[in-house]
Amino acid sequence: MTTLPEAPIELTIERLGQLGEGVAQWEGRTVFVPGAFPGDTVRVHLEAQGKVLRGLLGQVLTDGAERVSSRCVYSDACGGCDWLELAVTAQRSAKQEIVLSTLEHLGRLKRSAFTVRPLMVAPRDWGYRRRAVLHGAGKGALGYFGRRTHERIPVDVCPALTPVLTALPGKLAPLLKPLAKDTEEVLLLAEGDKAAFAVNLSGPVTARHLEAAAAAVRALRLEGAVLVPKEGSARLIGRPVLRSLSPLRPEVPVYLRPDAFAQAHAEANVGLVTAALYELGAKERDSVLELYSGNGNFTFPLAGTAGSVLGVESSPVGVELAQRSAREGGVANVRFIQGDARKVCDGLVAEGRSFDLCLADPPRAGAPGLAKWMRALNVRRVVYVACDPASLARDAAGLVEAGYKPVALQVVDMFPQTHHVEAVMSFEREA
Repeated sequence: MTTLPEAPIELTIERLGQLGEGVAQWEGRTVFVPGAFPGDTVRVHLEAQGKVLRGLLGQVLTDGAERVSSRCVYSDACGGCDWLELAVTAQRSAKQEIVLSTLEHLGRLKRSAFTVRPLMVAPRDWGYRRRAVLHGAGKGALGYFGRRTHERIPVDVCPALTPVLTALPGKLAPLLKPLAKDTEEVLLLAEGDKAAFAVNLSGPVTARHLEAAAAAVRALRLEGAVLVPKEGSARLIGRPVLRSLSPLRPEVPVYLRPDAFAQAHAEANVGLVTAALYELGAKERDSVLELYSGNGNFTFPLAGTAGSVLGVESSPVGVELAQRSAREGGVANVRFIQGDARKVCDGLVAEGRSFDLCLADPPRAGAPGLAKWMRALNVRRVVYVACDPASLARDAAGLVEAGYKPVALQVVDMFPQTHHVEAVMSFEREA
């Protein structure tokens, strides 16, 4: 094995990797350099992390053509937005290429085998995030994890967040000091000009926690808060459930809660839902199985064109919010099952059920076993919404092996200034 040099070395960055890092070559080995971009000449200290060789960035000697100045004072250390110094046009082309190359290399799916739609651009590339996850950062501060570390970076103001949330980290932190030693995460959520927060606790909810959270809600004129204990039921303070409107179906309310998942970019989410519905192509007689249905983000637009929708979601909060939307919106052709997707699908197979279409929006880990369920449930068309290219590639390969042909790919730039991306991919069962 080659001995790594103790002194820093110079590298030229050739491209971007799947996780957004710069990629260079050193003595025939691939080196990943966080914070570096194509065309940069950099000085790095080489470090082996398992089988992966990383370059710890010491200095950018020469800027690549696509490097720009950061708009955030925390960008040198904060891991929240890793592409702040990469031009937006370069970000967009890189995201499309990252998804396609991951499908090729991990999923063995040639890009010529399906339609590649033009990238769907986010309406806003700054000040767009309506949700955030903060961590205790010492001395009562709140902040984000550092780049590729679990070091906590204190943040008072975050310009990536929507205006109502931008200054909330610094304002909220001193008010939540009584909870600090028991806090695992603080979750922020906004809808329009309304905001709420949740605190994930390491133990039970106490009177001291309730008092401090209620005082913070009053002092900052927030809608409410949720205290989530390690075990047992969450405690709600004020009105932390924020009302929104269903994408493409504004007559149906959609409810958000800070301790439940919601897409971070509200405007780009409309494009994401539109793309998923277009690829699925549901008609009025079609039965749709929706896996990982959350609070109904895709469910109610789907129900507007399909005959019926069965949503499967593991989060009790997500199902509760979705059922409320269905009642208040008068949507009668949807039903929700709260449970693990794997167990629910096994149960549906055992019952002999079948569905015409399936839309799956799994978490970052993907949906292992999806292909098996699709065949057993006689699904003819599958639309997979992915937030991780590697999981998409793995599950896409499984679908192809099970007899589903890839049809089209739509990449959506949901997370400007970061390497994160959403992708919508459709598959049709071959005869």
